[in-house]
Amino acid sequence: MKVNALLSVVFGALIAAHAYAVDEGIDYTELASPQPTESADKIEVLEVFMYSCPHCYHLEPTLAKWRATKPDNVAFKRMPAVFGPKVEPHARAFYAAELMGKGEQFHAPLFRALHDEKKAIWDEDALVAFAAEQGIDADEFRKAYNSFAVDVQVRRAQEMIKRFGVDGVPAVIVNGKYRTSPSQTGSRDKMIDVINYLIKVEAGQPATGAESPAKASGS
Repeated sequence: MKVNALLSVVFGALIAAHAYAVDEGIDYTELASPQPTESADKIEVLEVFMYSCPHCYHLEPTLAKWRATKPDNVAFKRMPAVFGPKVEPHARAFYAAELMGKGEQFHAPLFRALHDEKKAIWDEDALVAFAAEQGIDADEFRKAYNSFAVDVQVRRAQEMIKRFGVDGVPAVIVNGKYRTSPSQTGSRDKMIDVINYLIKVEAGQPATGAESPAKASGS
């Protein structure tokens, strides 16, 4: 009985260790060609999303919690996925708000309007009107929406989607080298573990397979 009990404990520990392991090719993919980042000397964590994607919307609270505890050597950025002409207006609106310094004022409200309130906000006029509802100057927003700077950002996003090998959202790119997602890891919380693991790898720090703030605090 004692031997059997000991074996059960060991077997259980091995299962638990495997459950929290981070495996390349399973939990994340290392890109064949590392891509440049826009975060200078910081480790960049880039969220790739679409406003129309419900999974992206449901990921937002998880990412918000992580952002509140992320290390100082990490820069968080967002990039809209432009998979077709229908979602391009949302990408243009995202970059217009960013260009005006109103990104946070615009981002979460548009997600809520589309998914909770079921509003049809799909074209330029609807997006300009929505921005105005958020206290953003409508004329300035429209000017930014149609600006050359936003054209460049949208084209870059279209190109980077291909370079990152992103074929579905949400996805996260860590430091231009690794791609992960909730669908790849199996859950949003496990994806956060993987992000934290890869940050430590990039920082040259010892990394384990259980890196989330929740597990570290014992909750």
